[in-house]
Amino acid sequence: MCNDITEADLDRAGLAVNRRSFGTIVGVGALAAMLPVSAGAAGPVKGRDVEIKTADGTADAYFVAPATGRHPGVLVWPDIRGLRPAFRQMADRLAGEGYAVLTVNPFYRWQASPVVDAANDFSDPAIRDKLFGYLKQLNKTLVTTDATAHLGFLDAQKEVDARRKLGTTGYCMGGAMTIYTAALKPDRVGAAASFHGGGVGSDKPDSPHLLIPGTQAGYLFAIADNDDQQDPEEKNRLNAVLTPRKQWHEVEVYKGAMHGWCPPDGRAYNEAAAEKAWGRMLELFKASL
Repeated sequence: MCNDITEADLDRAGLAVNRRSFGTIVGVGALAAMLPVSAGAAGPVKGRDVEIKTADGTADAYFVAPATGRHPGVLVWPDIRGLRPAFRQMADRLAGEGYAVLTVNPFYRWQASPVVDAANDFSDPAIRDKLFGYLKQLNKTLVTTDATAHLGFLDAQKEVDARRKLGTTGYCMGGAMTIYTAALKPDRVGAAASFHGGGVGSDKPDSPHLLIPGTQAGYLFAIADNDDQQDPEEKNRLNAVLTPRKQWHEVEVYKGAMHGWCPPDGRAYNEAAAEKAWGRMLELFKASL
């Protein structure tokens, strides 16, 4: 999970702080050009900034879907750096695969997105401290409050086919949020994918993975190599609750991929591993949505 240990791992690996910090080095258009495009892409997409009323306020978010038709909805929980150009482009790419995608700002109670930008880079210890402060307040109760509003928003959009199951994906801190989302609406959420998710399968009595038996979703857990080294039993705990279930599931440690390897604007970005994880997510969605 994202902590001082994983930051030190990146330092030891010699990865420069701003190696691919697209929010500060290149524009959104350049970032889009660097993300691969699927040969089976569904065609042009249309995106828009949206505001979602929750029980605690108004959340800012980004919604994008294919330009025509109705499609399965997907709720995306970003990593600790929040909603930003990289996650907008990842949402556009997923929409191009035939999904209606809502990417949210999980920190809206305290700050509108982007929470990191050219003037507020994650490499700054003060910015990291602020974000970790937000994260400490973002408990299961608040996530469930937000997920209720976000899933309701998706089901109300004309681009979303409400006859199909919804999916959810989460990165870093968002991994646990995907399980909370699936547990909130087990009859609606059909797929949950966690990428280098933090604390998804701990040995604590309130570990998110203990909610999985009460859900009906298929699951993908893509685990970072250095996260596995911190807690090598996590994958076993996850498999223990997933194996008895009939739904599609996969738990894999991505050898050589460090925490944060999926978003293309991060120090740890690993294109080969990120593309593999992306492909496995599409397989989960194909099987479950």
